[in-house]
Amino acid sequence: MVRTQIQLTEQQARAVKAIAAAQGISVAEAIRRAIDTLTRSHSAGDTEERRRRALQIVGKFRSGRRDVSNRHDAYLMEAYDE
Repeated sequence: MVRTQIQLTEQQARAVKAIAAAQGISVAEAIRRAIDTLTRSHSAGDTEERRRRALQIVGKFRSGRRDVSNRHDAYLMEAYDE
């Protein structure tokens, strides 16, 4: 591992300490996990791969409803309520 020094705001430090305590891990481990999440979600290849995969399924499924573009929020809420 590479030793790195960072500066956090008071609010950030409190939040990271609370998260670490709730998960039973060190502050350093919480920060490493956050960096892992950030780097995975923002890598250019990963973004392009997700976009490619999403576009591959466009039009492959049908709901049978003709008003999905107008009522998508209502349908999504119904799905989460089930």
